[in-house]
Amino acid sequence: MVQETQSGRRIMSGMRPTGRLHLGHLVGVLTQWVEFSKTSEAFFEVADLHALTTSFDRTDAIRRNTTELVLDWLAAGVDPQKCTLYVQSHVPEISELHLLLSMIVPLSWLQRVPTYKDQIAELGAEIATYGFLGYPLMQLCDILIVRANTVPVGKDQLSHLELGREVVRRFNHLYGPTLIEPQPTLSEFPDVPGIDGRKMSKSYDNQIEIADDEQTTTKKVRSMITDPLKVRRHDPGRPEICPVFALHNAVNAPRVPWIEENCRSGTLGCVDCKAELAEKVNGYMRPVRERRANLDENAVGAILEAGAEKARAVAKETLADVKSAMKLPR
Repeated sequence: MVQETQSGRRIMSGMRPTGRLHLGHLVGVLTQWVEFSKTSEAFFEVADLHALTTSFDRTDAIRRNTTELVLDWLAAGVDPQKCTLYVQSHVPEISELHLLLSMIVPLSWLQRVPTYKDQIAELGAEIATYGFLGYPLMQLCDILIVRANTVPVGKDQLSHLELGREVVRRFNHLYGPTLIEPQPTLSEFPDVPGIDGRKMSKSYDNQIEIADDEQTTTKKVRSMITDPLKVRRHDPGRPEICPVFALHNAVNAPRVPWIEENCRSGTLGCVDCKAELAEKVNGYMRPVRERRANLDENAVGAILEAGAEKARAVAKETLADVKSAMKLPR
């Protein structure tokens, strides 16, 4: 039977432990997680099983990356006293639910997800595994197992969630109203550009990392691509296509109207524009970096253990309801 949380809104989100976090995560995700934790019941997952879909041959770093990931979360202000932090593989009910739901999902539903072919083209055919094909379904199980009704996503993940909503409708049609159909909420800055103009991503190695020092950050900002038609200082620019301007929107909002006007007129050159951006990015990330330097990584294990215990309490109830609906032994 479908149940809503007492507070009305339960959030679930997660990240794969595949490397250090960057400015895009901080602006597009983590600041939102902090706000959600103030107003909603929130579950945030270290998606270590998802990491295997593209790193199944490079598992040595997953455990260490898990600790680094949680330290970045804590540094960004995610408070384990206000939300639940846990590791995906520490909640085995997720994997069991994934198995059960895989029995009712047509293969064609998974194959039509746009990111499936896109990522194979980007990362190579060797990742075209059974597990990678089922990635969106396991994402759904992450959400369903804790009975989340709201999921913060970027635009590139909307197709995954829509697939998940179809699966929920199919399950509830077959077995009766049991699962909650999750709703998306888009972050204010879903696409933060990297230094090469593409979306900031560890996969593209174009990121400004939280763990970078200020000198490294400045160097990366200075190397960013800009409007290719603005060759000389006084050439008029097109800020709407410039990744430097897009980052100003993220970390330097009060100055954006002035920057836009003077870029278009040619008064503001790219060198000066980048210099101001580097200063603002470093200022934006400085308190996060300082908090991270003072964190005790030995506390991470206890935080994740407590979180897994809480998540499993909800997960066991969800799985029991699913098995009951499917007339399986409980």
